Amino acid sequence: MKKKWVVLAVLPSIALFLLFFCFNLHVKYPKVSSPLKDPIAIEPPRNTQAQFSLLIGILTRPDSYDRRHFLRLIYGIQSSPIAEIHVKFVFCNLTKDEQRMFIALEILRFSDIIILNCTENMNSGKTYTYFSSLPHILPRRYDYVMKADDDVFLRFTPLAFSLQPLPRKDLYYGFVIPCNSWNPFIEYMSGMGFVLSWDLVEWIGDSSIPANDIHGPEDKLVGKWLKMGNKARNRFSNKPAMYDYPGTNGQCSHELIPETVAIHRLKRWDQWLTVLKFFNMTEALRPSNVYHIFD
Repeated sequence: MKKKWVVLAVLPSIALFLLFFCFNLHVKYPKVSSPLKDPIAIEPPRNTQAQFSLLIGILTRPDSYDRRHFLRLIYGIQSSPIAEIHVKFVFCNLTKDEQRMFIALEILRFSDIIILNCTENMNSGKTYTYFSSLPHILPRRYDYVMKADDDVFLRFTPLAFSLQPLPRKDLYYGFVIPCNSWNPFIEYMSGMGFVLSWDLVEWIGDSSIPANDIHGPEDKLVGKWLKMGNKARNRFSNKPAMYDYPGTNGQCSHELIPETVAIHRLKRWDQWLTVLKFFNMTEALRPSNVYHIFD
């Protein structure tokens, strides 16, 4: 009787052990790894039908948190059927503890930031550092690389279709300055957003011409480098599809048009609102019981 009682007493323990053992045979726990080694990359899935690739580097400042988050919304809902487009936010070395913490969180969540080895500046080499660094720090090459300001609205589909027929080498594309000029070989492309083919990006990093001339209006300097190096034989100024916001910059401005590729000088929220309404950027929003937006 005593032995029978002992057997009954241990049966629950044996059952729990078997249940735990069997459960572990079927359930695989996720491997825990360092978050710094495995960031969550918020990038469009690779477009296997893409005809070319484009990296858009938005030159901004570390403290511009709100602007980055806003632009993530603007560009996160866009794509192109013919191009693989990636957007990165670009700035120089961090200088404050809050920057290091907050931007580390951004990198963990979005993986869309490039921090260059430079001191934050506007006309002392940041654009040069951006282009010259890319071949050494990126894990891949792109067909085209764009430098854009953070007060620009870019439309991916018309941008991609405007690049589609153009050469993949020795290309310099943008909005030619002066504003009333239509000849891309006269001066240089506006800093609102200009595109270089990858071979020109490599040339900027290898040539002594840019390296010895980095102080001054940087977008103007890019045009000067290319002229001195006898580069960018393929040039394209996309007017009137690229322009400044209406009324902000004389002959560089005109009214909003459906074929827009880029709009510059969006400094205020009311300007952004006008632009987003004009292009009906919320068109894809579907009715739902969980929100009431336009009722």
